[in-house]
Amino acid sequence: MNAVMEEYIREILSARVYDVAIESPVHLAQVLSRRLGNRVLLKREDMQPIYSFKLRGAYNKMSRLSAEAAQKGVIAASAGNHAQGVALAGTKLGINTIIVMPVTTPAIKIDGVRARGGQVILHGDTYNDAAEFAMKLVEERGYTFVHAFDDRDVIAGQGTVAMEILRQHSGKLDAIFVPVGGGGLMAGMAAYIKYLRPEIRMIAVEAEDSACLKAALDSGERIKLAQVGLFADGVAVNQVGKETFAILQHCVDEVITVTTDEICAAIKDVFDDTRAVTEPAGALAIAGLKKAVREQGLQDSVLMAVITGANVNFDRLRHISERAELGESREAVLAVTLDEKPGSFRRFSKILGRRSVTEFNYRFGDTVAAKIFVGVEIADGLTGRRNLIHELTEQGLCVADMTENEAAKLHIRHMVGGRSQQVVNERVFRFEFPERPGALMTFLDLLGERWNISMFHYRNHGAAYGRVMVGIQVPAQDSPQFDEFLRLTKYPFQEETGNIAYQTFLAP
Repeated sequence: MNAVMEEYIREILSARVYDVAIESPVHLAQVLSRRLGNRVLLKREDMQPIYSFKLRGAYNKMSRLSAEAAQKGVIAASAGNHAQGVALAGTKLGINTIIVMPVTTPAIKIDGVRARGGQVILHGDTYNDAAEFAMKLVEERGYTFVHAFDDRDVIAGQGTVAMEILRQHSGKLDAIFVPVGGGGLMAGMAAYIKYLRPEIRMIAVEAEDSACLKAALDSGERIKLAQVGLFADGVAVNQVGKETFAILQHCVDEVITVTTDEICAAIKDVFDDTRAVTEPAGALAIAGLKKAVREQGLQDSVLMAVITGANVNFDRLRHISERAELGESREAVLAVTLDEKPGSFRRFSKILGRRSVTEFNYRFGDTVAAKIFVGVEIADGLTGRRNLIHELTEQGLCVADMTENEAAKLHIRHMVGGRSQQVVNERVFRFEFPERPGALMTFLDLLGERWNISMFHYRNHGAAYGRVMVGIQVPAQDSPQFDEFLRLTKYPFQEETGNIAYQTFLAP
């Protein structure tokens, strides 16, 4: 194995990447370091010209092509960062590039490839469909296929990340956390690091729903996963590469798998320290680092995470922000059954005490039981969640923990409610509550038990004001008193009883 690693060292040292790539900086994550009790360093590959490390391997591979191969052009199959790397490398080297992408590829990525000079062919619904078509074109037209990870020149190009790290940080370094999909980045980095600094632990981090390296190491051979999750699409690979596995099985010290919620929390951590928004795969290493610190009790260590990319679709940020608090174990999501009578919600809020409600979904269903979907901010993770559930059950409430329930978090929370034929005299309002503890309780205290809440929806969006929509049953004769209540709340509000959306989907 040493002979193989020596070959890779030579190839990494001679890799041509800096015609297009930058030597990305290493930043101290000050906020995360203080919180974790370790010195956390970030290798910022998200700052590359294509916002991803993938440019390194693609350019190194293409720069080594013969004149004849370069003349015929290259082809790649990709729905993301590798595609943009190949396209930019082709423009720099004067090589025609064809990128086969699934028809499901988001427009932002297609536009990114075209903007960097690549010719896009849309084919099939999946990466595998695109790859098969690309290989067919290789046979027909003589293109050179540029693999995203399972190629020696690509691996060597990615290994320059490790070369920079050892040059930029010569002191104590206990572990480097690296995201793994097909394994190209980790293979290049691990070969270099383990040859020169074998005491540094190389820790691979995988999304738990695409953990092909862990499966291969556990079985001793490459395993093809039946299916993979697509949230961290940059590492959504169903089988680790043949060339990469030959290195990784000797050079990786540990594999850590992380959940979607943990990845979302890591994206927020990177933002808090750098104000940069990474893609899910880009924050994978931070998620693994945090898990290692938590589960292994690491203290006063020097830990580095490679931030691999920042090509995130803007419309995914809503989902990421919603899941971040769950990933940090700072929110409990519960289904709670209350008595269906005025004042029940207020009594429930008093049980919560000073805990902040992050979400509340409710729609009147029957005259006996009110079933609510509620998110509650907690301070101490699983212990805090268990304590909260214990307090609620001690008060005689029926509680179901939905914090780990994917269906509940992805879908059911947005589907609570609907029409109720039993609701009468309902008026609907939008309120803006200041985001501070007690604001909701002030509203409920003023409301008292005079009128029944028939619908309630609230979600913390990280702004200075919380947006609330509430339905209240107000008999016509109570209108003067109710108008006085609205005045006393001093919260901005707007009546939406006549709103076409309410009338179409929720009105009795």
